Amino acid sequence: MAEHNELGKTGEELAAEFLKKKGYQIVATNWRFGKDEIDLIARDGEELVIVEVKTRKTNYFGEPETFVSWVKQKALIRCANHYIRTHKFDGETRFDIVSVLITPQGNEIHHIPRAFFPML
Repeated sequence: MAEHNELGKTGEELAAEFLKKKGYQIVATNWRFGKDEIDLIARDGEELVIVEVKTRKTNYFGEPETFVSWVKQKALIRCANHYIRTHKFDGETRFDIVSVLITPQGNEIHHIPRAFFPML
């Protein structure tokens, strides 16, 4: 596996553990629809949480969460809509970002609930 794929996988595992400790239930990882993918799908109480995980080794070029582009947000929304339809979920849904910074000094995890909203 390529180094950047390993880094992303490690970040997703750290993010999932972080969310579990906060009381979230992870219901799916790397859920795909076509070429789109949701890193983590979780439940926070009755709310469905679509989580994008961004992992970096440095924040030299900016914090990891700043790299969730509008194009990526649209892909997440499209994929989430398919998940909601196929699982017949009828409740509140939100989009979170978990940024993970993995450095020799240690790991830093930043959770941003309601990081963006689907446009109507």
